[in-house]
Amino acid sequence: MKNIDVCLTPDLLHLHKIDNAIVVVADVFRATSCMVTAFAHSVSCIVPVATVEECRALQERGYLAAAERNAMKVDGFDLDNSPFSYMESWMENTKVAMTTTNGTLAITKSRSAVKVLVGSFLNLGAIAHYLQSQPYDVIVLCAGWKGRPNMEDTLFAGALIERLKENYMIAEDSAIMAWRLYNQGKGDLLSYLANSSHIRRLQRLGISKDIAYCLQHDLYDVVPVLRGNTLVNMEI
Repeated sequence: MKNIDVCLTPDLLHLHKIDNAIVVVADVFRATSCMVTAFAHSVSCIVPVATVEECRALQERGYLAAAERNAMKVDGFDLDNSPFSYMESWMENTKVAMTTTNGTLAITKSRSAVKVLVGSFLNLGAIAHYLQSQPYDVIVLCAGWKGRPNMEDTLFAGALIERLKENYMIAEDSAIMAWRLYNQGKGDLLSYLANSSHIRRLQRLGISKDIAYCLQHDLYDVVPVLRGNTLVNMEI
């Protein structure tokens, strides 16, 4: 039977064998939620990069550029890290370059996997449906915060395991912990996360609406996948 495992932070990814697995990267607050929202609103592609310098170079080549550090927009870039910024009709068919504190770094670290998918609560059902038909093991890579685990990405991992528990073996403790955590909090994720570090960080910036939005389940039927260095919306 196929296995599903959870890597709680990119700093632990070297402990996992990913070259014969599908990696699902989750940065719920807010990078992967932005990416899913962007594809749902018909952005053509997104190039995730690890550094501000790489993002600026793509901006100079004509990409719309989004750069975030410490939950705030970097000066001189076109877009911030709020999913509401990716809903504008004028963004249809545009190409976006993106760098964030945690999420894009997690994606770039995963490139040796069989496939790299972008996951969030917003496209949870679409990701689960796609994975049910795949022959590979799955590793959910939680972007965390600067090398440390966080609650929201771990809860996403548990939610995906809950959807896939009939199709995959839950073999390792990190996956069991994530699954149990989600089942404890799934009745009211917003309250369950109330004292978590990233929610407190975002609330200090006055963007509570992003938090509530990113915790909604199954809004979009999109599956972003990394093709080379570029994310596109998979045809499913």
